[in-house]
Amino acid sequence: MKTLGYYNGIFDEIDKMSIPMNDRVHWFGDGIYDAGPCRNYNIFALGEHIDRFFNSAGLLGMKVPVTKEQLKKLLQSLVLKMDTGNLFVYYQLTRGTAPRNHVFPEGAGNLWITLTPAEIPDGLTPIRLITTEDTRFMHCNIKTLNLLPSVMASERAKQAGCQESVFYRPGGRVTECAHSNVHILKRGVLCTAPTDELILPGIARAHLIRACKKLEIPVSETAFTLDELYDADEIIVTSSSNLCLYANEIDGKAAGGKDPERREKLRSFLIDEFHRATAISQKQEKTA
Repeated sequence: MKTLGYYNGIFDEIDKMSIPMNDRVHWFGDGIYDAGPCRNYNIFALGEHIDRFFNSAGLLGMKVPVTKEQLKKLLQSLVLKMDTGNLFVYYQLTRGTAPRNHVFPEGAGNLWITLTPAEIPDGLTPIRLITTEDTRFMHCNIKTLNLLPSVMASERAKQAGCQESVFYRPGGRVTECAHSNVHILKRGVLCTAPTDELILPGIARAHLIRACKKLEIPVSETAFTLDELYDADEIIVTSSSNLCLYANEIDGKAAGGKDPERREKLRSFLIDEFHRATAISQKQEKTA
């Protein structure tokens, strides 16, 4: 299959799938999601993503219709049906199907999965950033489907000829990007925002911190400001679909570029880790 859509046990090409009108996602965006890259039919860091998926569901009182192990096996079985093993693996849970009513319906939620071809960039090409005031709610640590502020910020970045938008709160605290985590290198230390209710605890962020520890680069999980962002030696952007990017411009002004050796150590470590973890084709293993 070139693409795959799954809904509560039914799957087909994505453009052939349909969703019941009373799925609560249509009324309230009532759901959570997670996603990650797949290479050679290997879903990268799958256990970490599934743990976060179940944590998001638990924080919103949602019932997942499968166990962690069942979801893992389901995703791996669907990946093997694809024509290519280099994919973006997306899955979400909505609270259920019921007539429009603000209170929760009974029972488990609806499980969605989509598989689409995708490649992980090598991170060698710099990106441009803009800043946007963070007007989102206080549950950014939950990976919910309520992404309208991120959609608006992403479109604003596109219109400015940039690839990502950095959110900041009143007072200048930097939180994260529209669909990434943002970090800075300053005087040899990686600074990254703490995982409180204002940011999503990114899986790629966790891998970046582990890479720092293995490379003996100090890490400070403390909030930093817009002024510190502008003055950073390097600006690093991470997400599950962009494991390690760096920025050379923010709000139309040159940025970073003062610690390229340390930045490159991190980028190459993370890309190598991804390649090692996904080196052997699972589809060939299954058919051998």
